[in-house]
Amino acid sequence: MTEQTDSRETAAPKRGHEVIQAYLRTLDSSPGVYRMLDEQSRVLYVGKARNLKARVSNYARPSGHSRRIARMISETASMMFLTTRTETEALLLEQNLIKQLKPKFNVLLRDDKSFPNIQVTTEHAFPQIRKHRGAKTEKAAYYGPFASAGAVNRTLNQLQKVFLLRNCSDSQFEGRSRPCLLYQIKRCSAPCVGYISEADYAATVKDAQRFLSGKSTRIQETLAAQMMEASEAMEFERAAAIRDRIRALTQVQTVQGINPRGVAEADVIALHMEGGQACVQVFFIRAHQNWGNRDFYPRVGDDVDAAEVLEAFIGQFYDGKEPPRLLLLSHGLDNPDLMGEALSEKAGRKVEIAVPQRGEKAELIEGAARNARESLARRMSETATQAKLLRGVAEAFGLDAAPERIEVYDNSHIMGTNAVGGMIVAGPEGFMKNQYRKYNIKGEDLVPGDDFGMMKEVLTRRFTRLLKEDPDREKGLWPDLLLIDGGAGQVSAVAEIMREFGVEDVPMVGVAKGIDRDAGKEEFHRVGQRPFALRHNDPVLYFIQRLRDEAHRFAIGTHRAKRAKSQMANPLDEVPGVGASRKRALLAHFGSAKAVSRANLADLKAVDGVSAALAERIYAFFHENG
Repeated sequence: MTEQTDSRETAAPKRGHEVIQAYLRTLDSSPGVYRMLDEQSRVLYVGKARNLKARVSNYARPSGHSRRIARMISETASMMFLTTRTETEALLLEQNLIKQLKPKFNVLLRDDKSFPNIQVTTEHAFPQIRKHRGAKTEKAAYYGPFASAGAVNRTLNQLQKVFLLRNCSDSQFEGRSRPCLLYQIKRCSAPCVGYISEADYAATVKDAQRFLSGKSTRIQETLAAQMMEASEAMEFERAAAIRDRIRALTQVQTVQGINPRGVAEADVIALHMEGGQACVQVFFIRAHQNWGNRDFYPRVGDDVDAAEVLEAFIGQFYDGKEPPRLLLLSHGLDNPDLMGEALSEKAGRKVEIAVPQRGEKAELIEGAARNARESLARRMSETATQAKLLRGVAEAFGLDAAPERIEVYDNSHIMGTNAVGGMIVAGPEGFMKNQYRKYNIKGEDLVPGDDFGMMKEVLTRRFTRLLKEDPDREKGLWPDLLLIDGGAGQVSAVAEIMREFGVEDVPMVGVAKGIDRDAGKEEFHRVGQRPFALRHNDPVLYFIQRLRDEAHRFAIGTHRAKRAKSQMANPLDEVPGVGASRKRALLAHFGSAKAVSRANLADLKAVDGVSAALAERIYAFFHENG
């Protein structure tokens, strides 16, 4: 592929279709991707074309465009072109650039988090079953995607009842001398202490994988036969345990809701558009089971059609995800064959796209469309309420306009240990959870419990990055209002920090509980002004309380996770050259990491799999580091 840019003389037209017309002389009929830029070289739009010259000539016409396209053309000051070998390559590149550049006039998928899977490890004699999110880098079997962590957790909870597989980490497994609580409540078969043989455990793992692959009927038949056998042998306790496993298996299938018989693997994608907004509902069907659904709200204009929205959504949604074998859509695409070819190329296998009109597949689409319609109605109602609250915040705190981005900060620690700072963000559409940030407090000179010092570190790191990434405040990353958990002292300290950065035009408000420290008696502090309170039944007060409580919840949750991780940390993980297998060998030989740290060099060398050089490294690590 080749890229070309073009700059015009100052005498040339600065914006509009005449600028675009000037590019036609240098273009040919190659496929490729084009970018339209404004006078500040910001990308307005990214598009693909089978024939670049033909596509650009459409924009060069002075009339006949929709309102959105006409406005885009009027702001265009220059263009960039990148030719590709095929139209499929152009489509893939277009969606990749849209995700990177987030152009103003493109349909944009704003919520693009990864989806969780169920992971069954394969490198341990007694495999672990657990939730996994992110890249599939470990050697393991993966089942998913699930729509949410809640959907995974519910399924894992029931699978533990049915198959009694462990979910503990390898270090916990190796360190146990007696069964944990999960064995007592019949959620684990206690392989850690030898209550089940390796062969029997492997058989249950295989059954769990069969179930996750859609072969649940055979498993239920096998369990039913085992229950009858135990009952006839008058082993009533074992029969009752198997009966409970069958019930749990049935409950998994019931909780999953719609379980289509004729669709083994598909994503069901339905779109509903109304009032210049759109909702895309995605149901994940895997192994004939419904593994949950998620709604998305792409950024659209009021003059885009369903085909354009769905094509943009599908291209961006699967840019970093593996597509299933079948996509069922509520609306047709302009180029379904092209999209299918692009997804097939990405997946390395055939991906089919269909718009079903009848039968079970059409019923799946109908259900997804109904969910999309209802979700969008709820969101529009909530957005209207949120807009009213934000106008109330502007009035209460003397802002020039309703804030588009409110940032709320809080710290959490116990006597200064495992200190973290948290930032939550709210805007016209509610909490913007993909914008939340956590900060591990690193200041070595901080006095334990120094809330002022912690807040200074958090804000210093936040605004240092902000000034670097968006110095011109054009990307929507700058807050319109800062809410600080604290009173006049905290507000003055924050104001001083902001002055050091030369940022004195961002309003800030401290939220402090009143003299009785009761919710509803909050006092609000601003720089250079007397504190004030809102009436106890003011909706704006409730809104501020929700923001503060969410910041507190996020900071506390982050602190607890950090504390739990530090408590579970194994010092052997930090020794260079000690991987999972050598760690297991050391723990099996000595019984604990503490015993390893106290061992002499000769004892370390006696461990199977530990060379003399590694033994010296382990010995030096613990004795040089105290």
